[in-house]
Amino acid sequence: MAKIDFSKYKIYFITGSQHLYGEGPLKQVADNSKVVVDALNAAKEIPIKIEFLTVATLNEEIIAAIQKANADDSCIGIICWMHTFSPAKMWINGLKLLQKPMLHLNTQCNCDIPWSTMDMDFMNLNQAAHGDREFGFICTRLGIARKVVNGFYKDPQVVKEIAIWSRVAAAWADCKTMKVARLGDNMREVAVTEGNKVSAQIQFGYSCNGYAIQDVVKYINAVSDAEAEALVKEYYATYKVPSTSDVAKKSIFAAAKQEIGLRAFLDEIGATAFTTTFENLYGLDQLPGLASQRLMEQGYGFGAEGDWKTAALTRTMKVMAAGLEGGVSFMEDYTYHFEQGRQRVLGAHMLEVCPSIAAGTPSLEVHHLGIGSTPDYPELNLEPARLVFTTKPGPAINATVIDLGDHFRLIVNELEIVEPDQPLSNLPVASTLWIPKPNLHEGARQWIEAGGAHHSVNAPALSTEYMEDFARMAGIEMVTIK
Repeated sequence: MAKIDFSKYKIYFITGSQHLYGEGPLKQVADNSKVVVDALNAAKEIPIKIEFLTVATLNEEIIAAIQKANADDSCIGIICWMHTFSPAKMWINGLKLLQKPMLHLNTQCNCDIPWSTMDMDFMNLNQAAHGDREFGFICTRLGIARKVVNGFYKDPQVVKEIAIWSRVAAAWADCKTMKVARLGDNMREVAVTEGNKVSAQIQFGYSCNGYAIQDVVKYINAVSDAEAEALVKEYYATYKVPSTSDVAKKSIFAAAKQEIGLRAFLDEIGATAFTTTFENLYGLDQLPGLASQRLMEQGYGFGAEGDWKTAALTRTMKVMAAGLEGGVSFMEDYTYHFEQGRQRVLGAHMLEVCPSIAAGTPSLEVHHLGIGSTPDYPELNLEPARLVFTTKPGPAINATVIDLGDHFRLIVNELEIVEPDQPLSNLPVASTLWIPKPNLHEGARQWIEAGGAHHSVNAPALSTEYMEDFARMAGIEMVTIK
């Protein structure tokens, strides 16, 4: 199942100190660490439970803490805080073993300086400003990628940055166990959707394997009419359905069988992302449009024309955005509006745009599709069902991962989604209209110069910071256009 469940994850909180100050201060360090952890767990923005692990004061304790984090499958990362000064040489052997993402929190248990009562005991106990710089040096010296967050632990900005990192850490954990099912091959002669799947598994952790479309057809054919009819009733209760013609009814019924069968196939093989291509439809009655849209909404990653890198990235960004407003969808730059001073990009695809980004109730429609022949079913040939909608205005990002042969590059363009100037009455697919930042002239130029794909993941629910954290965890290059 593609269900996104944050409750199965946790983050370890490790506090650094030393024995120079005595047992009393060390107990206070532990107590204060629990206060910080309890406050972070009380923040509704942070969806992952944080568990205080230990106050680490010796090389052996640090090694043991890091090894525990590495060995615990439920642990998706660690937060480190140096409450006092903690000599960093004793962190070297432990940090060299670290296999989980790290967030370095530079904070204090006290918000303000106690001006009239502050003495050297207070200074020695509360010197994160001192200790975290020592810790930061050794992390940099060791080349450890980590997120550094500075500020009082209750500050909204600090909580927000920790929350973003925790979501990305969950997405990274999911990425490393993800299976991407390629149904058919890549669209013929297309370059950017190709790539080295072995290199991708080494870099990101997910596996990507191919399956014949007939493997899925068996599951679709096994779906009973009663199961399909029940799902069709759900469609009619959920969406606007403007046409009840016989062709529309047959196509929608066939789409319901596709959704049920495709989901059963993916769940059987343990895949949470998949690709299709209109050039491999033998045995299908139509290109899986509605099925792909709804499976994306349920958390599956998707890429059209065999685009497995975008399918994996869609799933990863779906995990990041779980429970947030705005949605995440597979997307394609389709056409430009070059009116002087009002330049825009219209994004869409043949069928497969996720309704999580829809403004209002989508319309379930059946239209002719000019590509993707299905000669086995002439009565439905090129008449697939799909959800048609536009998206609501607001900030968003487009992100894509490309394979440059010797390394992967993540490209992110910040953008503003806007309303269409006029109704798109004759456009039979879902679409979104946006202004790239800083503008279309520069945004498109920089995207193309960076090698950005025509497929991307459109995410009103996310910001560039999520992708910065992801690139750091994945150890890949990132190009930001804003």
